[in-house]
Amino acid sequence: MTGKQRIEAAMRHGPVDRLPVMCQLAIGHYLLNTDVAPAEIWFTSEGFARALITLQRRYRFDGILINLPGRDPDWMRYVDRIETAADGSQTVRFTTGDTAQCPADDNVQHFRPGGDCRPSVDQVDPERIYYDDPHCLGGLKYPFHFGLQPYQPDHDDYWPDYLLRTIDLVVGEVGQSVSVHSEIFSPFTQLLELFGYQRALMYLLDEPDRCRAILAAYTRGTADLGVWQARRGVDAVLISSAFAGGGFISPRQYEEFVLPYEAEVVARLHREEVPVYTHTCGDIGDRLELMAETGTDGIDTLDPPPLGSVDLEDAKRRLGDRLFFKGNVDPVHTLLAKSPAEVRRDALWRLEVGSRGGGYILSSACSVSPRVPPANLAALVEASEQFGEPRAK
Repeated sequence: MTGKQRIEAAMRHGPVDRLPVMCQLAIGHYLLNTDVAPAEIWFTSEGFARALITLQRRYRFDGILINLPGRDPDWMRYVDRIETAADGSQTVRFTTGDTAQCPADDNVQHFRPGGDCRPSVDQVDPERIYYDDPHCLGGLKYPFHFGLQPYQPDHDDYWPDYLLRTIDLVVGEVGQSVSVHSEIFSPFTQLLELFGYQRALMYLLDEPDRCRAILAAYTRGTADLGVWQARRGVDAVLISSAFAGGGFISPRQYEEFVLPYEAEVVARLHREEVPVYTHTCGDIGDRLELMAETGTDGIDTLDPPPLGSVDLEDAKRRLGDRLFFKGNVDPVHTLLAKSPAEVRRDALWRLEVGSRGGGYILSSACSVSPRVPPANLAALVEASEQFGEPRAK
């Protein structure tokens, strides 16, 4: 089987020749383990696509997650100069006075001459909300726009075609044999990014009606973007809902501010006949059933203790016949800190548990951190090959 076929089968609880392996890598890991320069990864579709494919091939992963939007091919029209430091980090100085600090091992930070422009809840008009992405050129703005020059795009003609350029490049080069997944931010994630995490959480308590109106507006844009990606040929769409776990909100708040909006996004994507799964970090052991109520096909991360609260055996008992699971390998205490042999033993146990009834993709629980040794990632496919075909239980 190809990687594409393995992941497709696993998402359907079908038989596979070996369990698939697919990790989401931190941007810093691409920076440290490829020859693509920081500004090239962050600001060009071609640079990020090359980094994605390079490490997929090196680690023999069965799938690729494209978790940055495609880039404006004419982005250099905004650039005054790019400075490169001895450690490989780069500073992009824009003609507008904005600055992007691009570390050699971490995410970009964008600075504006006027400072942070996050609005307060009473300044936000839901009619001007559609979809926000903090990783577009210039970072997050309100009202959101894709470049550095402010404008208000029509919601019926919102997306620049270059936003799917990375999808086109990756699908075109490896899409016949590798499962290619895209990412959309959940409405709840966008709400927290819009206001900043602390203020947004307070607004859930103090201004719940305004929050619901904003979430409803984000839901339309989120679903529209996912549909557009699906029609471009991705094999699955990931809803990134990182902040919907117990470290941020209660199960009751999840039911009120996350579930109905993600359910609408999932329903729209299912009409495109594309699998959908949900990425939520940390403490989610108390809300797995609520996550399933969104209609999602699978759950990603499943952080084990001490990072989170998901016991894989318990999760399989509760929802293993309804959803596929991806993750559960501790990215800090295992992938970062242990030897390849220890990683392989850990992975074999998770393969044993996850394979029961099918529907399991071996993966780091959350993103692979920048300095995880490459040999530890290679050990994951080695473990899958050693484990062989999943055994009937």
